[in-house]
Amino acid sequence: MMNQILFAGVIGLFLTLIGTPLLIKLLARKGYGQYIRDDGPREHASKRGTPTMGGIAFILATIVAYFLSKVITGKPPTYSGLLVLGLMAGMGLVGFLDDYIKIVKRRSLGLRAKAKMAGQLIVGIAFAVLSLMFSDNRGNTPASTKLSFITDFGWTIGPVLFVIWALFMILAMSNGVNLTDGLDGLATGASVLVFGAYTFIGVWQYQESCANAQTLTNPGACYEVRDPLDLAVVASALMGACLGFLWWNTSPAKIFMGDTGSLALGGVLAGLAICSRTELLLALLGGLFVLITMSVVIQVGSFRLTGRRVFRMAPLQHHFELKGWSEVLVVVRFWIIQGICVIVGLGLFYAGWAADK
Repeated sequence: MMNQILFAGVIGLFLTLIGTPLLIKLLARKGYGQYIRDDGPREHASKRGTPTMGGIAFILATIVAYFLSKVITGKPPTYSGLLVLGLMAGMGLVGFLDDYIKIVKRRSLGLRAKAKMAGQLIVGIAFAVLSLMFSDNRGNTPASTKLSFITDFGWTIGPVLFVIWALFMILAMSNGVNLTDGLDGLATGASVLVFGAYTFIGVWQYQESCANAQTLTNPGACYEVRDPLDLAVVASALMGACLGFLWWNTSPAKIFMGDTGSLALGGVLAGLAICSRTELLLALLGGLFVLITMSVVIQVGSFRLTGRRVFRMAPLQHHFELKGWSEVLVVVRFWIIQGICVIVGLGLFYAGWAADK
């Protein structure tokens, strides 16, 4: 069973390592280069014209890696895996339209705010509604109408509030990854760490699944998750695909992921959290994305209330650039912060299981 995870990760890595340079040549030939805002750090002016929409590479690689791993192992896809992949592809499509308009119109703003929001809402609502269908023989659907931290807890919030909650998570994580994607390799490397965490979580939940309660030493500490192993397969495919993409995206970047990639990554992170019943834990596992998003909220709020800025520039990574840190220094230190968040998050996940045991 674990072969699926290994195959998905290796295939995803291989496909982006060899496929991304081909995409770079194609985008460069068509002149699909990044537009750089004039009010950003001066050092970023040299990045103008770098091919963007690189998210296409790891989105396609992830999907191909997932299905090839199924063909190789003879295991069928699951509803949870397909829904999470569909959420990634749908959000990636919205981002692609945004990137394409930016390139064609030669401006920093792509889709109008209402159109972009409408696209995200359509994709998010479709995922949320479908995730409450397709129950297995234990009655588990891909998502649950209960809130979750390291597992479900509390009262059922009902389908309507669940859809609203799912939309909030999808939009929040998509915007968080989008804001983080400001330096070469920053968002990609941070995402690799989170996908690694969800690969571990999926494997652990599979081994301690309530479906195997008869063979567990402590059935009270089991997980009611519909398809935990397949979620690990998806996360592994994403980890491998993003790692291969990072080879070309790290400083100096030969390609940017664009909104195509950042919206897709944010969406799939939310999808993994929802389907693995770790919704609130995502705020810690993806701590860097939350931190950078909060820096923008604080900056805007402070300026509107007091007329003063807390940071030299928001998002947070640009504040440190303006303080004199090199781009590579900011990226590596922020990766370390993200790594600490993942370690603490996984520690709490394990502690929750151990406490019940």
